[in-house]
Amino acid sequence: MEIRVDDLSGVQVKALIAEHLQGMAADSPPESIHALNLDGLKEPEITFWCAWEGDDLLGCGAIKELDPEHAELKSMRTASAHLRKGVARKILTHIMEVAIDRGYKRISLETGSMDSFIPARKMYEDFGFEYCEPFADYVLDPNSTFMTKKI
Repeated sequence: MEIRVDDLSGVQVKALIAEHLQGMAADSPPESIHALNLDGLKEPEITFWCAWEGDDLLGCGAIKELDPEHAELKSMRTASAHLRKGVARKILTHIMEVAIDRGYKRISLETGSMDSFIPARKMYEDFGFEYCEPFADYVLDPNSTFMTKKI
């Protein structure tokens, strides 16, 4: 598996982001969806990675710099054909290593509170993320769960 920065221009990447947004829309009311679209993921404070095996896109993930010491995990998604193969764990490990190299002291995330998000929350717990109050511009929302980790 090769994890590399991506410019979001490829057909497979665009399809994976569309799948990600559709999945969020299926599980969350519109006002509780905080997933970024392609334009949002191209903002300068965001670094976006894809995991590849040859020409096969396995998944993606990103971080958004909130300030020089705090980053937010964004757009973690495993391609449907590659679920339960450890793709998300490898991407998250890579992102955490980059965050440490950049000097961030904390990485936080927002994810859904519904049962469909239990596997994601479990993975974040396994990585040492703890539940927290809303951060950055987020507000309390019964459909959101907030987590953070000091690094």
